[in-house]
Amino acid sequence: MGSGCQCEMEYANEVEGLCAECIGHYWLFQGLSRTELGALVDRAVREFCSDGEYLFHQGDPVDSMFLIKAGRVRLDKVFQDGSEILLDIRKAGDFVGEQLFSEDRAEFPVSAVCTEKTLTCGFSREVFEQLIRDYPNIGLQVIKNMSRRIDSMSSRVESMSAIKLEDRLYNILFHLAREHGHQDSQGQVIGFPLTHEDLSFLVGAHRVSVTRAMKSLRDAGLIEQQKQQIVLP
Repeated sequence: MGSGCQCEMEYANEVEGLCAECIGHYWLFQGLSRTELGALVDRAVREFCSDGEYLFHQGDPVDSMFLIKAGRVRLDKVFQDGSEILLDIRKAGDFVGEQLFSEDRAEFPVSAVCTEKTLTCGFSREVFEQLIRDYPNIGLQVIKNMSRRIDSMSSRVESMSAIKLEDRLYNILFHLAREHGHQDSQGQVIGFPLTHEDLSFLVGAHRVSVTRAMKSLRDAGLIEQQKQQIVLP
C-alpha cells in the first residue's frame, strides 16, 4: 500500500482518532450503519506521507484506494512525449484510487503525489472486496454515492463550457476555492500555490493566455493575488 510513505510523529495521535463517525463523514461512505462503518475502520490501513511523496505512480498496478484524512494530493498524468499535466487536486474528505472499482483497469492512469503532509486510510482490493461480501450494503451505498458525485462533477464540467477564457478561468478558481479554500475577512482564499501552467491545464488553454486572463481578472477586481495565495473577494 503506497510508495515509501514516512511516518510523521506529530500525527501519531490521529491514528487512534479514526472512528466510525470520522469515516462516515466521507461522501463515499455516507448512509452506512454504525456496524458497517466500524467494519471499515477495523480494516483500514493508516499511512503518513510527507510533501512530495507518492501514494502511487502512473503505471503501478491498481491494488489499493486511499481516503484522505488530512492533507492534499494532486493527480498528474505524463504522456508518451514526456509532457505532464495536472488533472485534479484532492483534499481531506476525498479519496484517490477509484480505479479499484473497475475490473478492467490493471494500471493507475495517473500519479498521486502529496503536496503537503498527508494522512490516508487505505484499503487493498482484496480487503475491500471481502468487506462487500461481508456487508453487501456497503457496495450498494458506494454505487449510490458515486452516482451523486458524478452528477456534481457534471456541473463542474458545465462551467468549462464558457466561451471566454476569463469566464472559464474564474469558474475553475471558484470551484477550487469552494472545494479546497477557506473563508477569511478578505473572501475565499486558495491557500496553496497554483502556477499559471497548472491553471492552463485545468482550463485547457496556453499558459501565456492564462497569464493575460489572470491579469484581466485582477484588473476587474474579481481576484487578488497575495504571494502564493489567490483570493476571490
